[in-house]
Amino acid sequence: MANEGINDTSCARKGSITHVIFDMDGLLLDTEKFYTEVQEIILARYNKTFDWSLKAKMMGKKAIEAARVFVEETGISDSLTAEDFLVEREEMLQKMFPTSDLMPGASRLIHHLHENGIPICVAMGTHTRHFDLKTQRHSKLFSLMHHIVRGDDPEVKQGKPSPDIFLAAANRFEGGPVDPQMILVFEDAPSGVLAAKNAGMSVVMVPDARLDSSYYQVADQVLNSLLDFSPDDWGLPPLENASTNSFSLV
Repeated sequence: MANEGINDTSCARKGSITHVIFDMDGLLLDTEKFYTEVQEIILARYNKTFDWSLKAKMMGKKAIEAARVFVEETGISDSLTAEDFLVEREEMLQKMFPTSDLMPGASRLIHHLHENGIPICVAMGTHTRHFDLKTQRHSKLFSLMHHIVRGDDPEVKQGKPSPDIFLAAANRFEGGPVDPQMILVFEDAPSGVLAAKNAGMSVVMVPDARLDSSYYQVADQVLNSLLDFSPDDWGLPPLENASTNSFSLV
């Protein structure tokens, strides 16, 4: 996957970005692999396999919404309900989450934005109990966020691709609500990219290399890694000694 520069529509906005919102799973923390492993184990019992076309439909959604997609798309809903699926995978995930590692470039970018006074937050589908497990080893980094909006937040009525979670995040910045056109969102999931665009925000997508490239089209910029992000592309303070192989489509 090649890095892709900012598209034409977003060029007009590049100097107006003042705030940044991050997704978490698969973007800041390498946790998507845990969901994949557990879902592969469960499907093996039914002699079925878990693939990335199904993964793409589940990523970024609220747990129960993703669970319904899982049992219906795999044809096991008569044998396993969405609710039972969540119960079954919970025990396995609770053991895995505390081992979560940061994704490449996450710490560098968060520290850079924070040190340069750019307000940052997290908006994610993860519920509070899972967030606490996933971030056990990274509490200092996440403490740099102005606020964190979780999937079980009462203001988030619908999960991604609904814009609810990003609009809630925009409302909670100091002096909010912040104009969506001044916000840059980082996402790895197709549903998250759509949610950000539905909220009227610009989006940098950092997808897993196994995700079909047809999902890239909605994003304003697509990167292999957070290490490839150049803040000055968006009018944000530049990283010192930063290098990127991103190319412009303009």
